[in-house]
Amino acid sequence: MAKSKLALGLDIGSSSVKLVQLKEAGKRGYSLDAFGVAPLPPEAIVDGALMNSTAIVEGIRQLVSQFKLKNREVAIGVSGHSVIIKKISMPRMTRDELEESIQWEAEQYIPFDVKDVNIDVQILTPPDQDTGAGQMDVLLVAAKKDMINDYTSVVAEAGLIPVVVDVDAFAVQNAFEVNYDLPRSETVVLVNAGASVVNINVLANGLTTFTRDVTMGGNQFTEEIQKQLNVSYDEAEKLKVGGDQAQDSDSVVPQEVERVIQGVADQMAGEIQRSLDFYTATAADAHISRLYLSGGTAKIPALFKVIEQRVGVPVEILNPFRGVEVDNRRFDPNYVMDVAPSAAVAIGLALRRSNEQ
Repeated sequence: MAKSKLALGLDIGSSSVKLVQLKEAGKRGYSLDAFGVAPLPPEAIVDGALMNSTAIVEGIRQLVSQFKLKNREVAIGVSGHSVIIKKISMPRMTRDELEESIQWEAEQYIPFDVKDVNIDVQILTPPDQDTGAGQMDVLLVAAKKDMINDYTSVVAEAGLIPVVVDVDAFAVQNAFEVNYDLPRSETVVLVNAGASVVNINVLANGLTTFTRDVTMGGNQFTEEIQKQLNVSYDEAEKLKVGGDQAQDSDSVVPQEVERVIQGVADQMAGEIQRSLDFYTATAADAHISRLYLSGGTAKIPALFKVIEQRVGVPVEILNPFRGVEVDNRRFDPNYVMDVAPSAAVAIGLALRRSNEQ
């Protein structure tokens, strides 16, 4: 089967749309061909639901024309309430048998009507590994059809062809695997903290063993600063990312901003810690060696420190461009480094091919 071309990675997030095009370079390498970010107005996406499709379509079109992209095939990612990911155990069978039986099996694991979701499965147990009980581990992913339709229709309206719908947590995993060589025996956690959702993905022996989406994110920081310090949304955004460099912040004491940020970071780190406590309580060999943090919210320094304290493992900011060739004549290296954490999903999606499973 001929290797099909790489799709465009299009990450439709709740604060911005990010687009990445990669080119294959050398044996296993990639180079950056296009990378752009179009900010979205507040509330364009609420709880994963597209509230302002016009702004989203406009953002996508703007990015496509900015880079004069000829490739029209895109991979998009979804996450949040409407996506269910479960690791389940099933009798050993072939991929074809699994595809047939999963519709019946899935009912007991999914809180939605099976008719309303798209289901996909991945066999995790290697064929040559004998578990003794004739069982195999299967990753079951279900996403609500109406949400997928909403996302694919804004993409189509912007003149693009959606060929892959991935899950944000797995897109980050793809980006991670291309950029980091880790001993497969280590258990690591990938945490992608976006504007409204935090995706948690635990990898043991190179495979996903636990995932969870927590509905909170960078927006919480902005809202709390706005509420507690009585400033506008834009001002709160500036205070969140710049701390004391924000303009017109004479009336706001930097310590106050830090106190608010610290409070929200504590809450978020607490949610991550609870998820990982649940994982370690259920997994046999659950020694986590490191946590990689990505997403736009990863740039808030307080969060990094609090997670490290709460979870008790080293935290590293994930750099999805680490193993990607970036031409400094075409892309401003400072800008690329600055936005790197928030590009993880888009890079992971840009690694997908149009004919992949």
